[in-house]
Amino acid sequence: MNFTLLLRDKKVLFILLVVNIIGTLYGFIWYGGQLSVTPNKYLIFVPDSPTASLFFVFVLIGLILRTNLPLFEALAIVTLFKYGIWAVVMNVLVLIEIGYLDWSSYMLIFSHGAMAIQGLLYKSFYKIKGWHLVVAAIWTLHNDVIDYLFNMMPRYSVLDNYIPQIGYFTFWLSVISIGITYFLCIRKKNAIPEI
Repeated sequence: MNFTLLLRDKKVLFILLVVNIIGTLYGFIWYGGQLSVTPNKYLIFVPDSPTASLFFVFVLIGLILRTNLPLFEALAIVTLFKYGIWAVVMNVLVLIEIGYLDWSSYMLIFSHGAMAIQGLLYKSFYKIKGWHLVVAAIWTLHNDVIDYLFNMMPRYSVLDNYIPQIGYFTFWLSVISIGITYFLCIRKKNAIPEI
């Protein structure tokens, strides 16, 4: 079985769906303390990683049903890559800052690295158009504004002294994530084949 058929196999899709549902639920629980003190108007913007995996849950349901949900596909690929890489980098920075990590931090590195990869693996199945990516870009960049201008970013108290640098890094990670999505899902599909 080739890799494309493996990715489209219903058993693989169901396993990924279950893993992503569990990860999404765990992510919302992980954010529980922060969400309990977050003003209502910001609640939707705080749980970044579980929201990204929730977008992918809808993508997987679409793939299982043999249909596309291109707006969710755009939101998923951009945010899975962004927050997957972001969490890996933040946990590595914590390791550099204090010299050790507990088991849950290593689990976060592994799971978020996998999160970033899974969105990219399904790129050839997406039916993303320009306007889908524009919506995903607005969502993602607006989320950065909420996080770093209104102080709603995920809490890593060890890194509190580096918030401006993390905000700057996060903005450019958003831009890179949007650019990767454009290149993989729109530009390449619209490219005129050479004769």
